[in-house]
Amino acid sequence: MTELFTPLTLRSLTLRNRAVVSPMCQYSAKLGMVSDYHLVHLGRFAIGGFGLVFVEATGVTAGGRISYACPGIWSDAHIPGVKRIADFLKAHGAAAGIQLAHSGRKGSTPNPWAPELSDKEKARVSYEEWTPVAPSAVPHGEGFQVPHELTHAEIDDLVRAFADAAIRADMAGFDVIEIHAAHGYLLDQFLSPLANKRTDDYGGSRENRMRFPLRVVEAVRAVWPDHKPLFMRFSVQDWHPDGWQIEDSVVLAQKVKALGVDVIDCSSGGFAGAQVKPGPKYQVPFSEAVRAGADISTMAVGLLGNPHDAEATLAAKQADLIALARPALANPNWPADALHALDPEADRYDLYAQPSGYAVRGMDRVLGN
Repeated sequence: MTELFTPLTLRSLTLRNRAVVSPMCQYSAKLGMVSDYHLVHLGRFAIGGFGLVFVEATGVTAGGRISYACPGIWSDAHIPGVKRIADFLKAHGAAAGIQLAHSGRKGSTPNPWAPELSDKEKARVSYEEWTPVAPSAVPHGEGFQVPHELTHAEIDDLVRAFADAAIRADMAGFDVIEIHAAHGYLLDQFLSPLANKRTDDYGGSRENRMRFPLRVVEAVRAVWPDHKPLFMRFSVQDWHPDGWQIEDSVVLAQKVKALGVDVIDCSSGGFAGAQVKPGPKYQVPFSEAVRAGADISTMAVGLLGNPHDAEATLAAKQADLIALARPALANPNWPADALHALDPEADRYDLYAQPSGYAVRGMDRVLGN
């Protein structure tokens, strides 16, 4: 048995393997509603054998979306669409996850697939613009709007919005929630001194900058069923000398673990000036540092599409889960091919769970592979 295909139990949830589909923006929603596109896009990963599949960053408020074409879960009207996805994922053997997010000052940005639209096209896609919010009235960078600086009352409202979204995620049948606190979005903006210029209880010291994200975690865990695991995505470091660092993430991980977070999804970066040096396994040291420093399960992500790299990361106890994005898009059947790469004697088609609950067996022999 390989490490990658060893089941993992988190609270009462057992994942069939350690391969996870990371949340990936698709810019294909309308008024925050998912559609058949999202069902097909995500459903193929469950059929392909992944253990856990995440719905992309989903706005806890309308203004929390990255663009007008991103999904949301700020009202009960959004529940049926995402429930359909969660039901399908689980029927095909994968656990169903959803990433709860707020874009902050990176919100109200153009759809990158269609950055320029005519008035007629805007009406067709329900184009929206809004003033983004942030810890401080500082734009994310050139071409971004100057955001509105959040008041204490508005911060309180957002804490409730995250909790309300978690309740809806439970009603929709999701097994896992991931709180998005990475990549320069709102919670990360509060954490990083690169974006947080406040001088009140939510700014200045690391303790103050952590206050809002910690309140969100506490509020979500209070309403998220105790038997269901809670993930949180970090930018473990900003790749900037004046930004958030690995040691900050270890402290934050210790605190959120005490509040009931089960897994830290370890990514990095998100702000202008980041000096990123990408390469195979380049973020694995972040996962390893957080895992060891906070004694918490972690998920590694970033250029881990080589099955042997994924296996080595797990075998070295540098992470407990492996998350893929572009490799999954390129090959929704990645787990089956990874199994064959790691164990040529294995029947890769055993991973393809069918609606009736059994698996297609012996297809390697039928196809002569």
